[in-house]
Amino acid sequence: MTKFRPCIDLHEGHVKQIVGGTLRDSGAGPKENFVSEKSAEWYAELYREGGLTGGHVIQLGAGNRDAAREALSAWPNGMQIGGGINIRNAVEWLEAGASQIIITSSLFDSDGRFLEKNLRELAAEVGRENIVVDLSCRRTKTGWTVAMNRWQTLTNIDVTHPTLETLAEWTSEYLIHAADVEGLCNGIDAELVEELGGWAGVPMTYAGGVSGMDDVLLVADRSGGNVDVTVGSALDIFGGSGVSYESLLEWNKRKV
Repeated sequence: MTKFRPCIDLHEGHVKQIVGGTLRDSGAGPKENFVSEKSAEWYAELYREGGLTGGHVIQLGAGNRDAAREALSAWPNGMQIGGGINIRNAVEWLEAGASQIIITSSLFDSDGRFLEKNLRELAAEVGRENIVVDLSCRRTKTGWTVAMNRWQTLTNIDVTHPTLETLAEWTSEYLIHAADVEGLCNGIDAELVEELGGWAGVPMTYAGGVSGMDDVLLVADRSGGNVDVTVGSALDIFGGSGVSYESLLEWNKRKV
């Protein structure tokens, strides 16, 4: 059954909600929907008190290491960690308190070509059960194409049932942001959610575009209850007005 999973998005050391499609390596900074005065540790403690597991801490670029480690220390083994993770630092992050590591860009070369060998070696190093593969994607003429480097670079992998089936040999979960609607609060990509729910071989979390509780219900409906959901900019603890944190806690309790 579809559950709410929490998130902590970090940019320049602060908890933020941004419009995903505006992330760039250079030039003007991303469009920010919300910059919190509270620390990453505060949010992690809130999620721990709520008994929420399976959420994620995402480091959007450099300068987030300290904040990420503080969050993991506040909710040890309660949250996944993503952003700049590779085979060289994966064990370090697990030892720092991450329940799992989220991997994306290090699975591809600089041109976006998938490197199966990297994922196989990572699974051998830390165990398939400790890996979440991030298949965050953009709509393209071929469907939904995985994007890396903070969703700036398209890869040669599309989000399809065969892709999900193949990669599941080396991962225990998928995290999938719909980058084109991320942070806009204009509704989810329901077709993508339906595509994901139609496979449902391992746990999956969808993020992107949730504007209110109706969208949470839509994820549950269109995925057949097979895909979990993250709520960002619409959530009241991130300055939003679309849905309250307490209502999502109640939603999860009803799904136990």
